[in-house]
Amino acid sequence: MGKGSNFDVIVIGGGSAGCLAAGRLVAEYGLRVLLLEQGGADRSPLIHMPAGFVELLGNQRYMTFHRGARQAQLFDREPFIPQGRVLGGGSSVNAMVYVRGQAEDYQEWVAATGDQGWRFSSLLPHFINMEANGTFNNRFHGIDGPLSVTHGSSVCDVSRAFVLAAQEAGLPYNEDFNGETQAGVGFYQITAGGGRRCSAVDAFLAPVRKDSRLTIRTGARVHRILIENGVAKGVLYRQGGALKKAWSDEVICTAGALVTPQLLMLSGIGDAAELEKNGIGVVAESPGVGRNLQDHHEAPVLAFCNGKYGYYKQDSGFNRLRNGARYLAFRDGPVSSNGVEAGAFINPDDAGGRPTLQIFCVPTVYLDPDVTDQKPTYGFTLNSCVLRPRSRGSVTLRSSSPEDLPLISPNYLDDAEDLRLSIAGIRSAAKIAEANPLKNMVERVVYPESLEASDEVLAEHCRRTAKTVYHPVGTCRMGRMDDPMAVLDSQLRVKGVQGLRVFDASSWPNIISGNTNATVYAVADRGVSMMMGDIKTTEDRQTVDGGPADGGSVGLAAGQRP
Repeated sequence: MGKGSNFDVIVIGGGSAGCLAAGRLVAEYGLRVLLLEQGGADRSPLIHMPAGFVELLGNQRYMTFHRGARQAQLFDREPFIPQGRVLGGGSSVNAMVYVRGQAEDYQEWVAATGDQGWRFSSLLPHFINMEANGTFNNRFHGIDGPLSVTHGSSVCDVSRAFVLAAQEAGLPYNEDFNGETQAGVGFYQITAGGGRRCSAVDAFLAPVRKDSRLTIRTGARVHRILIENGVAKGVLYRQGGALKKAWSDEVICTAGALVTPQLLMLSGIGDAAELEKNGIGVVAESPGVGRNLQDHHEAPVLAFCNGKYGYYKQDSGFNRLRNGARYLAFRDGPVSSNGVEAGAFINPDDAGGRPTLQIFCVPTVYLDPDVTDQKPTYGFTLNSCVLRPRSRGSVTLRSSSPEDLPLISPNYLDDAEDLRLSIAGIRSAAKIAEANPLKNMVERVVYPESLEASDEVLAEHCRRTAKTVYHPVGTCRMGRMDDPMAVLDSQLRVKGVQGLRVFDASSWPNIISGNTNATVYAVADRGVSMMMGDIKTTEDRQTVDGGPADGGSVGLAAGQRP
């Protein structure tokens, strides 16, 4: 057992939320912070090349592969959800798509918590302040923050054809999915700059990396949070084969929606029956821990091309050498692509209504090995994603050993409405594939076998192909104090334990409409501000002012720290 050491704050998990929290606490508040990350350092050159993540997704050195329980509604498949296992977490290995969701998403957070500070207008300054946007400088975007946000340096022929075809199919062109409206088709902005990924490490840790008040320990697996008399005092973790203890005044969990609930349960916080079943004493009974798992899932329309379109073979042979040289010289070309350059947000039931589906245009053949045995060739994949799935899954303990991964059940397509929307998404993607100029690139559509198939046939296609979009959330959700299933209060504090907070996506009451990484940053940013007393919640203001008030940081000018 290690001797132990003292810090002001311990942050568990060096992903997007953890890097932001640790960086701000050191840079702005001068606190002594210990950041613990189970994975290794972000030294691989592939991490910093936008296209490099494709080679990292299957690498266990950089990813943890959470295999799900057998899902009857998916023909007994066991879907998996890979998560980043490296400093920077998902921000070091994701496709970098920068999307904030819809304002209505956050109103549901307000309803769940009673805190107006979680509405979108209150979170907007958090988004703006961290952003260094290379295209937009307006009331929705900032240019002075640490996080580079740009349009990609490379856009291939398939991506351009998709955007044009979608317009022929009736979708409006949208230059900014994070602007006035999300609806329409366009090119994604990504967290990159100068042809280089901008991870959470680059944006938030790099400025304080050499500060003596910041201690980063990689290869550190936290076994449990040390809780004494209802107060979090530190953590027990293993590093390099040795068990060590570290002590602090505050502990922040940022291990993600699959590991954070496991860690709480291993520490005695959770459903009493679940804990007792695994021989763990109850420190704080909280039946909502591990419940409410939500994740975006997608189903594909896959087509083979009649020419050398897209990115097939661009990472092999002479093309690999040529593209690598081009990237090193000019920071552009295929290596600078995030692989998902264009997309669309649509409502198949009401063209002018709130989008319910997101379509990703992937300029290559992209299916999991357990879904198809098709050999790679020139082609493209249009993945349709249900933006607000109604299905709910769970995370439970596989055992009381912290070395065992938790047992996840994502429960994709359990709700009939999710299946209906998935089918509508296939039909919407097929309509785009059949429009000019994209249809001129198509030799044949491979999946589904017929775009004119019945709903029953397309339902089977969705069940056989549905896969994660790598966005698990909600397993330690915040809520009102009288909500028995709420694990956290509106300030992201774990109910029943002092000095313990959760700043990652497990805190969300519901998933947002789009890629989740940008909102992970915003939630962690607001979490730090609340923790340090810079923001008062609605309940606090009622106590201080004697009446309700608007939440968060409404009224702050862009660039002003909330």
